[in-house]
Amino acid sequence: MKKTILIVEDEPLNRKLIRDILTHQGNTVIEAGNGREGVALAIEIKPDLIFMDIQLPVMDGLEAIRLIRSDPTARHIPIVALTGNAMDGDEKRMRKAGCDGYLSKPFKVKELLQVMDSFLGLPGNSKTVVP
Repeated sequence: MKKTILIVEDEPLNRKLIRDILTHQGNTVIEAGNGREGVALAIEIKPDLIFMDIQLPVMDGLEAIRLIRSDPTARHIPIVALTGNAMDGDEKRMRKAGCDGYLSKPFKVKELLQVMDSFLGLPGNSKTVVP
């Protein structure tokens, strides 16, 4: 069963790459270009999974995650942080904000699919050939 996935990423090329990978697997992808839009869409749509960039305009990813976690109707949604700032303590900060997982950029397609599979329980996606 395919899922609805929210991508919160300000870089259009990164969004397109992730969207192409996930839609190739048959998933529905919703996109937001900043943290505030991401929070609004998460609460309105209640996707099955959120990929959240941490460095975002308008509202950063950590604040967006905290707001999603504070909403009783959306707090259950798994959130995977995407960041290019892989420094000591970053994963701890992200988990403290409410992230369920962490993926550093640049990532490999197989890594993205394995993370998605682990949170959504979709066996076999990480073995599928993608464009």
